Amino acid sequence: MENLLERAKTYNTQLGLTFIAMLILILFMITAPGTFLRGRIYISFLSTTPFIGIAGLGLTLVLVSGEIDLSFTSVMAFAGYVFAVTMGFTGSIILGILAGMAAGAVVGMLNGMLVTLIGIPSIVVTLGMQFLIRGATNIIAAGKATTLTQIAGTPIYNILVSEIGGVMPAQAIWFLVLAVLIWSLLFRHKFGDHILFSGDNPETARMMGISVTKTKILVFMLFGVLAAFAGILDSFRLRTWWPTMGQGYLMTTMAAVFVGGTSMFGGEGTVYGTFLGAFLIGSLEAGIVAAGLSGFWTRFIYGILILIAVTVHTVLRRT
Repeated sequence: MENLLERAKTYNTQLGLTFIAMLILILFMITAPGTFLRGRIYISFLSTTPFIGIAGLGLTLVLVSGEIDLSFTSVMAFAGYVFAVTMGFTGSIILGILAGMAAGAVVGMLNGMLVTLIGIPSIVVTLGMQFLIRGATNIIAAGKATTLTQIAGTPIYNILVSEIGGVMPAQAIWFLVLAVLIWSLLFRHKFGDHILFSGDNPETARMMGISVTKTKILVFMLFGVLAAFAGILDSFRLRTWWPTMGQGYLMTTMAAVFVGGTSMFGGEGTVYGTFLGAFLIGSLEAGIVAAGLSGFWTRFIYGILILIAVTVHTVLRRT
């Protein structure tokens, strides 16, 4: 009995978020049964939410390390453009994907180096990088979209974004796989311990022999790769690269991570919370509109949900 109580305390945050998600889902089912009692709406969520979620997984790692990264939406666009240009130049989809993800890693490395080696606050560095990368991408692309219709029907397209069995969007499977990998990295690997210690108390981490500088640079790079992958996936889904790609993901991704229970103060985070929070945030707008409210209510309810979720997480952590 005592072990069960201890285990319940350990997973207070996850249990609280699960309860909130179930409550909201039941509310949507009651207010809009014609929409939320049919399976097609959930397939739609599985098709669009993974882009928020994959970026959210990377943001979770950065927050756990005690930093923040606001540049990821621009990295999504930049990586998508590098992918499109490289594929067009070489004729290879695989080389395009690798080049796009490498571009994300380079931006992440620059962010990490400016934060750790020079000492600029991460919020300032990544805000500046967001504008710089977005602006540079638009200048190079001359503000024009790039069509990618040639990728449709290719084996890689089917692996990345097609509907498996005609039902399950492949990007949802990628989100699940990445969530498991990130969870394993954070809670079952030595590097995850380094991230947690670096975010909780950098000085103590250094005394333990952990290279906080190296750890944080690698975390920023990993986030860059995940953001790049999300941007490339989105390019595959749309079969077009748009200069505005990623612009709508900043607030929703941050909302998913904070609703999920990851702390702003570092040293604590939950991958399960981000995973569930992404679907929760991703379903809100559809639920609000289906319930008969205008789309203007969406941000208002986002704010209420974030405040309630953070309050619940804080209270549960104290018990």
